This record gives sequence, C-alpha cells and structure tokens, in this order.
Amino acid sequence: MTLKLVQTLAGLLGEGESGKAEVLAVKEGLANNFQVLLKLTLANSGQSLVEVQSNRPLVPGNLLNVSATSSASVVATLLDSMAGAGPLSSLDLEQLPPGTLLQGKVLSSTALPADKAQQVVYRVLLNLLNTPLAGSKLSLDSPQALPVGSLLTALVKNSQQIDFLPLSGRLDQLALGQQLAGQSARQASLEGLFAALQGLNGRNDLPDSLRQAVERLFAGLPEAQKMGDSKLLGQALQQSGLFLEARLMQGATDHLGQDLKANLLRLFAQLSPLPPTGAQAPGMFAGNMANLAQALPAFVRNALGNLGQSANKTQALNFPLPSKVLQLFDEDMELESLLRLAAAAISRLQTHQLSSLAQTSTLPDGTQLATWQMEVPMRHQHSVVPLQVKFQEEQRKTGEEARESLWRVELAFDLEPLGPLHAQATLLRGSLSSQLWAERDATARLVEHELGHLRQRLRDAGLTVGEITCQRGRPPQGPRATIEQRWVDETA
Repeated sequence: MTLKLVQTLAGLLGEGESGKAEVLAVKEGLANNFQVLLKLTLANSGQSLVEVQSNRPLVPGNLLNVSATSSASVVATLLDSMAGAGPLSSLDLEQLPPGTLLQGKVLSSTALPADKAQQVVYRVLLNLLNTPLAGSKLSLDSPQALPVGSLLTALVKNSQQIDFLPLSGRLDQLALGQQLAGQSARQASLEGLFAALQGLNGRNDLPDSLRQAVERLFAGLPEAQKMGDSKLLGQALQQSGLFLEARLMQGATDHLGQDLKANLLRLFAQLSPLPPTGAQAPGMFAGNMANLAQALPAFVRNALGNLGQSANKTQALNFPLPSKVLQLFDEDMELESLLRLAAAAISRLQTHQLSSLAQTSTLPDGTQLATWQMEVPMRHQHSVVPLQVKFQEEQRKTGEEARESLWRVELAFDLEPLGPLHAQATLLRGSLSSQLWAERDATARLVEHELGHLRQRLRDAGLTVGEITCQRGRPPQGPRATIEQRWVDETA
C-alpha cells in the first residue's frame, strides 16, 4: 500500500531506503482517508515519529516494512503474522461455545455507506484479549459507534452474533466482590447471638415486642433430630434466608414468619429503638441511649457492608464458612452487645448469599455454574448448632440443544457426640459418589461401619451408588476454582 507523508522524512529515509514501522494510532478522516501515526525504526536503530495518510484502515500494533519512493510517499507492507489471514468474520463454536465471555479492545469503528432510510451501521474491528483466540482481530457490525481504545466485554451467542455486556454489569461484579469482603469482615457465628438470647429467659424487663421477636426467631428453628425427614429439610433450606429477597421481589410473602433472615431483621428492628427501662447497671437493658442512638447509624452502615480486604473475600468463598466469635468489650452495654451480635448474624447470612452469587457464572468453555450456599441453625438439646449446606450445579452442553447437569452437594456441621463432620457428594446421570470426613477417630470408625447401610438407602431411593468413603480429618480448603478478572480503563 502507498502511504502519503504529512511531513517530509527530513533525511530519515532516502529514496529507495527501507525501515521498520509500528502503527501507534489511527484516526479516521473524510472519504475513507485515515491519518496514521507511525514509529519509524531506522537501520542504525534510530527512531522517529512519522505521520502519514492511508486509504486503508490500519490497526494500532501493526508492524510495517516501509520503503521511501519519493520525498512525499512511502510504500508499506504488513509484517504481522496474522495479517494475511485478515480479521475473523465468524466464530468457531468449538473454540468459543455459546456463553463464552469475550473481552476485546476497539481498534477502529467506521460508518458503512447506507441509504437515508437505512439505519447507520458501523464496522468495528476488535482485538481479542482472552480465550484461545487472544491476539486475533474480529470484524463485526454494530448499530452504534464504539470509541476507539475502549474495552468491551461480550457473551458469545452463536457463530455470527455476540451480546455486549453493559459497563454496569462489569461494575456489578466489582461491587459484589467488595460487598462480599465487607460482609465477611463483619460477620460472626450464629451461635453467639442465640446463646445471648437464651440468657434472656426469665427476664421480666423485656418489652413485649422484643420478647415476641425472640420467641418467633426460636420457633422458626428446626430440630436437629427431625432434619432426616426430606420434607422438613427442604422447608428448613427454603427458610434459611438465602431466598428472602427473591421471594419479596416476586411478591411471595407467604410463610415469611418462618424465614431466618426476616426474623433476624425483625429482632434487629426491635432492639434498635428500645427505650431505657431503668438505671444503668450490669445485666440490665438500661444504658446511655443518647450515645447509642448517635453511634447506631454508623454502626449499622458498617454492619451492612463496609468495604473489606481481598483476604476476607477469599475466606468467604471457602466452605464451610469458618466459625468466628464477635469480640465484645467489657464496657459494652447489654443492648449494644445484642445489636452487634444481631448485625453480625445478618452479615453472616449475607456472606452466604453473596458467596453464592460470586460462584454463579458462565465459564469460558460455556459451562453454566450455579451455586446456592446457606446456613441453617438447628435446635439440639439445650443449644443451637448450625448446619452449613452448599449446592452447586454445572450445566454442560452435550449437543446442539441438550445439556446435562453435574450436581455437587456439601454439608458441614458440628453435632455432639459426633463432633465436626463434612460430607461431599456428586450426582451425575443418577449416579452418586460421596466422601466424608470426621475429625474424631471414634466418629470416623462409626461412619465407616454405617457406610453399607447408607449405600443401601441410596439404592432404595433409586440411585446408582459409586464410591463412598470416610476419612479422618478435614477436607481440602478453598474454592474449587476462582477466576478474578480486573478491568482498568487505560484512559482513566
């Protein structure tokens, strides 16, 4: 191609001499005329910036071999290894299945000729930044002009179509990670709150509204001995608080009186405006309410989502969510302690909710991953014991339309006299395999002895039973796969 010089080479290249050049920037002018800024490298390794005009759209990053034909023009030849193939005009669905996340940078955006009655279409050239096609150029048509240099994210729909994700969607992922880290830093184990509330039994100075909120919270807890009933277990999972917001958005307000998170929020609301009931004294609900009222708004804001550190986010993605005791101070009033415990319990449930969202995505190979993680406090003898549950579904495409689901289920609890137990199970095409861990020797031996009975019950349920084992100790910690991608607008 012939490039016209905007300024003379000023002795850089004599007629017939050659050099190498890199395209630094391209600006579209009128009538398919492009202004191109080149970085020219000479035979003596000297470098200079040269501005030229071209009737063909070059791409920033292109390497050229240039030869001076006169003082006003040079002949350029593309040296890119991929230049001969040209940009892609379709996608290979074997390499990029539908649902694959594409990330690219806009190299050029040119309006195509159109009649007045037709909508303007822009020919966009993208430089792909991820997937096996990273470094390739993709040519596509868009109804909107896209700024050169902007970063875009899109989902593959088919071989001829991609759907752009708005910036808000990418910012939502960033906000999700920040909120997850914040909630994880503020959360504490549910047992601390329930132990403190059990200590209120027999108190005569409780307002009726607070007493009712406490009674409703305890009444909604399932009994550990009855969790073997599949119907009761399903109800307990539904009322774990994980689905509260979704049910409210759908207008499904039935049975919210048994929802754990709803009841915790009711308790928090009853504790917040509680008036003083007497002189200040240990064990009484009286206190400096003026100071507490001033501190409460900031405290609630912090409890419901201050930004945290990346370590908190990583820990929140682990299963089970580690036990954590809220640090209370001797000078804390009893009311303030209950408020902090209630807020920490709400943050723990929200950590499970946000962790579920963070682990729900479409993987680069098109696999759709959905996660539901929750915690159910159970009444056991005279205490409250949490059961943590995690469901994960991987939907893999097996044909043009067909998909199959691989299910993973994890359970974790610490129930006397068994001690800490952890179970992992996978289910695919009706075949179930499982691995259990017990931290106590006696419990590991007991579970191993009962595995035959467990296998038979699973077969009676119509399942094909694969390998089921029990080990002493703990399972490997950490999420199975965590991919964190950060986007920084280079123009910011």
